[in-house]
Amino acid sequence: MFDPDEILRVLHRHGVEFVLIGGMAAALHGSDVVTFDLDLAPRSEQDNLRRLALALRDLDASIRIEGEPDGIDLDSHADLLERAQVLNLATRAGNLDVVRRPAGSSGFEDLRRDAMTITVGGVPILVASLADVIRSKEAANREKDRAVLPALKRLQMRLAGEREA
Repeated sequence: MFDPDEILRVLHRHGVEFVLIGGMAAALHGSDVVTFDLDLAPRSEQDNLRRLALALRDLDASIRIEGEPDGIDLDSHADLLERAQVLNLATRAGNLDVVRRPAGSSGFEDLRRDAMTITVGGVPILVASLADVIRSKEAANREKDRAVLPALKRLQMRLAGEREA
């Protein structure tokens, strides 16, 4: 089950500061690329990581590992979140990837600069700019990212043309 609205509501309820990145951010900009997880870059301050740890507990998060259908228990606390650069998680509302420094970025503060606020399921969230999503996918250079880059660049050009018109 993938319920991104529920994940976002729980994060919002706990006051977690983050920028939504990846495929869902691209979708909110108008991309038709389908994704079945949320990716976020959290603010790295200790208080925010504590709130994120509480939200992850609320979501019954476990570490997603291939070959382990139920994942591995996550002892969610701020110290772990401070040390981990990437956490691939399964939650009661679907998959969630927490990425402290996405490829091509230095993290939350860098992404926040050009992010826009979009309301999703009644929750205002910061969404990475399409340019930052593209920059991250180019830097990651994974096959799945290379596959969607042409469509994202066409969308970026179309949106730029609409703004000029």
